[in-house]
Amino acid sequence: MKILNRYTDAVIYEDAAETMKETVENAVKAGAWLENANLVNANLVNARLVNANLVNANLVNAWLVNANLVNARLTGAWLTGANLENARLENANLTGAWLTGAWLENTNGNKITLIGDRPLFSIGGIGSRNDYLWAYVTDHGVYVRAGCFFDTLEKFEEAVNKEHGDNIHGEEYRAAIELIKVHAKLWTPEKADSTPETTGEE
Repeated sequence: MKILNRYTDAVIYEDAAETMKETVENAVKAGAWLENANLVNANLVNARLVNANLVNANLVNAWLVNANLVNARLTGAWLTGANLENARLENANLTGAWLTGAWLENTNGNKITLIGDRPLFSIGGIGSRNDYLWAYVTDHGVYVRAGCFFDTLEKFEEAVNKEHGDNIHGEEYRAAIELIKVHAKLWTPEKADSTPETTGEE
């Protein structure tokens, strides 16, 4: 399959793989630069994309469920409508990435969608697992992911108090919670931002 430049349709990478997921994984393994890649609607479920260079890539409506994007360069990438459920984004560079409209998962029948200019906020390593704590500004309030936990900030605070009480991890998590509250206060829009057209093209 071919991976094309989003602006010129020039071939960035090509191989004999039968799926776009395999082609993208092979490109990453080969160290190919996928800058400006057109990956609109790509099915990248469970894809291993560690250290991928996806600067300015068009990932509008891409399926990135369980994708491993650790250390990936996503500077300026368009992720509107992308499904990021359980995606790993530790140390990923998301500077200037358009995340508004990306969604995390369906919870109790609700599609949890990112909103605002800075909907993704991480702190780490932290807690008993020395892992990353992720906070998301969404159309259903602030959600938190910590390990297998994914729920509202309020539920996370309850879980911390129950699990850790006043120990060092509880103290550290509560400080992080206060920082998350400040971030959410500063960056939650008064109403959902408008999103670019589904092509992601300027």
